[in-house]
Amino acid sequence: MNDVRHVLVLPDRDAAEEVAEQLPDRFGVTEEPQLVRDALAGEDDAEDAQWLVVIEDPTHRLDPTALDELAAEHEGWLEKP
Repeated sequence: MNDVRHVLVLPDRDAAEEVAEQLPDRFGVTEEPQLVRDALAGEDDAEDAQWLVVIEDPTHRLDPTALDELAAEHEGWLEKP
């Protein structure tokens, strides 16, 4: 069985950091999620960057629907694999 990686797409760094801080309490995530700045294609302006929260889920225990709901609370979404 392959490891699962969930990618939450968020509108800015503050939202990404807030989501990352909520993961341990809401989902029991023990591994530090990875925050990645994702500049939109062709855009140099930092204002046009999205932020990704990458969560490793080797045991397949995280609920994608719940992760999507968490991202939606911060105007983001769960990227579909």
